[in-house]
Amino acid sequence: MHLSVGLNLCPEKDLDVPKYLSQQWAKATGRGEVGKLKIAKNQGKTEVSFTLNEELTDIQEIGDKPASVKAPRDHPFTMQSVGGQTLAVFTESSSEKLALEGTVVQRAECRPAVNEHYMKLKRLQIEESSKPVRLSQQLEKVVTTNYKPVANHAHNVEYEKKKKEDGKRARADKQQVLEMLFSAFEKHQYYNIKDLVDITKQPVIYLKEILREIGIYNVKGTHKNTWELKPEYRHYQGEEKSD
Repeated sequence: MHLSVGLNLCPEKDLDVPKYLSQQWAKATGRGEVGKLKIAKNQGKTEVSFTLNEELTDIQEIGDKPASVKAPRDHPFTMQSVGGQTLAVFTESSSEKLALEGTVVQRAECRPAVNEHYMKLKRLQIEESSKPVRLSQQLEKVVTTNYKPVANHAHNVEYEKKKKEDGKRARADKQQVLEMLFSAFEKHQYYNIKDLVDITKQPVIYLKEILREIGIYNVKGTHKNTWELKPEYRHYQGEEKSD
């Protein structure tokens, strides 16, 4: 069974989708169609995906920098049960009356398909985010404000506590792993596999599968037995970074 429907969305609504996708939706005139939502059955399993309309794929700028890149069209959904929660959908009429429309039995998370367009878009976003946001300023008098360093911030303590409660992590979504890897390679050019496992908390075999798509393994030379990004994904500030 395969079902394809047009998707009309209001750009003023707060939607849980990738940022670039909501920005492209906002370009749709009025309440025009922004794409197709496909629901199919594959060996008894429901598969849901969203395809962005072709006319909404052109991205002209990233941040305040002009750009010319295509947004990914295909966006598969990750389906999850709501567990022990009870979630409902309500609507509010113009007379401020609430109406129960139904209950939620599954949660769907919209993810971009990892392809050439997505990789190019991600590289440009990394370049934009790596711009310095701090400027030097000459002080005319001595700063007397006392600052006491904190051994460990509260949000770090909370994160570590949650991580212990969750136990050993299973395979994360490929998109999440890619984001962690790109973020790590912004700081250093070379990593051995042990360090990347510590950073991503992913199984070695699964991590190597992803690294082979975006990285190069050095088998000789000064940086023997380390990984680095392929030339098309590299972006370093100033002098070449090293470990």
